Amino acid sequence: MRQPVRRALGAAGLVTCWFVVAAVCAAAFFFAGSREVTIASHAAEVRPVLGGEVLVRTGALLPDVRMETPGRIGVEIRLDSTQATSLAELFERYAFIASQPAGQIDLVRHAMGDLARDSALRGGALAVVPIVVWLLAGPSGRARVWRRARRPWGIAALAVIVLAGLVAWQPWAHGDRLDGEAAGDWVPLGEALGPQVPIPDDLAGVEIRGNAATEQTGRLVESAIDTYARSKEFYSGAVETARDLELRTPQRDELVVLLISDRHDNIGMDPVAKAIGEAGGAEAVFNAGDDTSTGEPWEAFSLDSVSAVFSDWPRYAVAGNHDHGGYVRETLADYGWTMLDGEVVDGPGGIRLLGVDDPRSSGLGNWREEAGRPYDAVRGELADTACDAEAEERVTTILVHDASLGREALRRGCADLVLGGHLHVRVGPDRVVGENGQVGYSFTTGTTGGAAYALAVGSKPRRPAEVSLITYRDGRPAGIQSVMVQTNGTMEVSEWVELDLTAVRPPLDGAESKTVRDRSPSLG
Repeated sequence: MRQPVRRALGAAGLVTCWFVVAAVCAAAFFFAGSREVTIASHAAEVRPVLGGEVLVRTGALLPDVRMETPGRIGVEIRLDSTQATSLAELFERYAFIASQPAGQIDLVRHAMGDLARDSALRGGALAVVPIVVWLLAGPSGRARVWRRARRPWGIAALAVIVLAGLVAWQPWAHGDRLDGEAAGDWVPLGEALGPQVPIPDDLAGVEIRGNAATEQTGRLVESAIDTYARSKEFYSGAVETARDLELRTPQRDELVVLLISDRHDNIGMDPVAKAIGEAGGAEAVFNAGDDTSTGEPWEAFSLDSVSAVFSDWPRYAVAGNHDHGGYVRETLADYGWTMLDGEVVDGPGGIRLLGVDDPRSSGLGNWREEAGRPYDAVRGELADTACDAEAEERVTTILVHDASLGREALRRGCADLVLGGHLHVRVGPDRVVGENGQVGYSFTTGTTGGAAYALAVGSKPRRPAEVSLITYRDGRPAGIQSVMVQTNGTMEVSEWVELDLTAVRPPLDGAESKTVRDRSPSLG
């Protein structure tokens, strides 16, 4: 029995040693590492620090910011380049994003979690090396090493190895990041701005460095605080209003899907849209595109937000004409959205779903150009796909950015419902009798961000914002109800419109089917 016991104890000792070495190495990798992210419309570097504080280093022109966190592990965020054209614009953007921080918080947590996992793997792999050396050396080899290690030159060699490790790690380069002397003089936000500037209660623990004391910067900070307070008040109030809305209650055999579109970076409307959806019994979300204004990485905060808010729902999306370039599509896909790409997929509740990105591209103005395939060609291909699928199972919903992209599919009678946005105003539902006698509908929801042209960022929507609730019964659309959020925070609930999909006698040969006209102005 002694030999098995000794072997078991030896194995337990090796496992314990591996665990200790792996933990030490993982911690070293973790606190020496960092991740590159896009946060608050900046390219940024985030790294973990001890001390339980969040420190935002903004650069030479802006005040650094820090605040406490509940745990012992904090984070340092170093902001780099941005595409803001002025300090005033940058401060307003900071305030708006800070009023709806869920997406940015999730982004940093994800980055730190990714760094922790990577550090654990590297530490575990590195800890295997001494175990393997120990086993290969054998008892006699280990005895020789131990005798030599006790000699002066052995002790010196060990000291050199330890010093080399410390030089590579450089813990002194990170240990003083939150130190008051290294960071400058920190003062509470209220003290820095003076008693004449009211500070919201949730900002009472925020401190800034002394370089915010200049008159111009002080005014910008004061304006940003005002934007923060007004934005938080408006959208928090809108969420509470949405929870009390009297919307149609879905029946047991029905599924409700929330339709959003044309958010254009207005992350304030994300929790409002979610609250409206919950009040109407929604269980999934369709996103008809234009989550951004230019499709550039600096707008990642918008994608972070909508993904965080709807993280617990099935999510389906297409990219709009302002989301061109691939970044929006790839980022949403990474967040778990099902990005439609011209193939029929199974949606929630048995919905047969088809969709495709808008082939056009637009900037902040009212111009549009066809960046990829011609618009009419994409429209024809979408109709071909829908009609080809008819032989197996009918397409119940086509999700596109501009509903006119699904017009040909409706004309042929190959889809029940086409959903879109793009126009920033509600249109429909319009009934269409296809050439085969099948009935379909076209519906366009208004701008969920309350956008004027492609701009929606602000302390409240720039124009009435809207979301729509699509009711499905047995996988087919049964009705639509919309909710409009006015710029004063009041909400208007439309009547629930029932969709009658009963087929009719096909038109006579040569007769034209009833189709919707192309409502595609140069805006959106």
